[in-house]
Amino acid sequence: MVARIVPVDPFDLVVFGATGDLARRKLIPALYHRLHDGQMPDEARIVGAARGELDRDGFRRMADAALEEFVGAGELDPDARRRFLSTIDYVRLDALSSDGWGQLSAALPDADERPRAFYLSVAPRFFGQVAERVHGAGLARPDSRIVIEKPLGHDLASARALNACFAGHFGEHQIYRIDHYLGKETVQNLMALRFANALFEPLWNARHIDHVQITVAESVGVEKRGPYYDGIGAMRDMVQNHLLQLLCLIAMEPPARFEPDAVRDEKLKVLRALAPVTDLEAVVRGQYAAANGTPAYAADAESAESRTETFVALKTEVANWRWSGVPFYLRTGKRLRARVSEIAIAFKPAPHSIFPGSAGRTGQNVLAIRLQPDEGITLGMTIKDPGPGGLRLAPAELDMTFADRLAQAHLRMPDAYERLVMDVIRGDQTLFMRGDEVEAAWAWVDPIIAAWDERGDRPAPYDPGSSGPEDALMLMHRDGRRWREIAA
Repeated sequence: MVARIVPVDPFDLVVFGATGDLARRKLIPALYHRLHDGQMPDEARIVGAARGELDRDGFRRMADAALEEFVGAGELDPDARRRFLSTIDYVRLDALSSDGWGQLSAALPDADERPRAFYLSVAPRFFGQVAERVHGAGLARPDSRIVIEKPLGHDLASARALNACFAGHFGEHQIYRIDHYLGKETVQNLMALRFANALFEPLWNARHIDHVQITVAESVGVEKRGPYYDGIGAMRDMVQNHLLQLLCLIAMEPPARFEPDAVRDEKLKVLRALAPVTDLEAVVRGQYAAANGTPAYAADAESAESRTETFVALKTEVANWRWSGVPFYLRTGKRLRARVSEIAIAFKPAPHSIFPGSAGRTGQNVLAIRLQPDEGITLGMTIKDPGPGGLRLAPAELDMTFADRLAQAHLRMPDAYERLVMDVIRGDQTLFMRGDEVEAAWAWVDPIIAAWDERGDRPAPYDPGSSGPEDALMLMHRDGRRWREIAA
């Protein structure tokens, strides 16, 4: 296995909110790795923009501290570190006033026609003001890009308002809505697995697939984000974006070409084909309780009567010919048994067993795509148990764990942000959500949230370190199925 690095041309990247947690934990390390690996040129300019009272040297020291904290010691090369820090500049700027915008303009020479991107690593309430200021200051060119993080609205109405705000200053081809799950190596391999191999696509339909499970489990709670999270919940925070995007990649039809709009057109069709959830028995919501010294969510959120869910499990269906009758089970939660994100495609059993009962039962073939930790793909098979003494059937896995193969080749698994930021610079929107996708996802989620609000009951409590509420287990048991184990 050989990693092929495709260098990008020199570019300007302005990071608004550059002193914040996202920039320190993800963006600065991601950019360092791209320069270290030879993809980002030394001539690139990274301009941090924030209200913090720093100068260029102060911001470089902050960036260097971020590298020290979030990049592995064995991956910090002194020469690459020095070269990377030399690309960094800083402008003290207030998004809500005119202060600093002249200095930012001076840091981006007009005569330079290099690609220019603006990354909004700021609270969503500032998105509109920053977009307006960037446009008003004359910083945006016709080919400039603007990058925004979730949450992309709080509901359908606010998502439409946000899209309209950006459309007033930028074309849709300039807007990059990040979902970092789409930048994960295994998600990319899901596309290759389906569309670059003749093996799976003929089986990728209701005739051969029994059901699909998508799990995104976290072992931590809301931590210090409690009061902020209390106005959001797991449905808005995870289901509306991450889980539905993964569902789209599983269920989409083959696009005519691997091009941004061709891929996103097919994803949009899936979202519009999602059967509405009219029976709340098909949706379970939970909230982690206190146990063994771990505080309850209510304490973390500083809201004793909170009805915000930290866990959601639901059953839905894609109402089209390919998927008719195939249930999709989605599950996400905090303070669960382990941190794991996984897509599991469970195939229908063999129609007839030729083996005697003494050989044991044939197992179900399950294609498991693991996003984190230890990214990789496994295929559950039934084989003969090795050894003499007659034929006995046993389960086995065909395993392609990317971390193992990369270690053998002395390669590192890139973080999702590394790929996504470079895609922004290249002008490739394939892995980014389009505005109509965001609105279609909200249109499906909003009625569920409205039904919860109308019913007014509290989420079911569950123990920290468990797999969630008992009702979630029953959601599968009623259909004669079981959730896959949440295990690290």
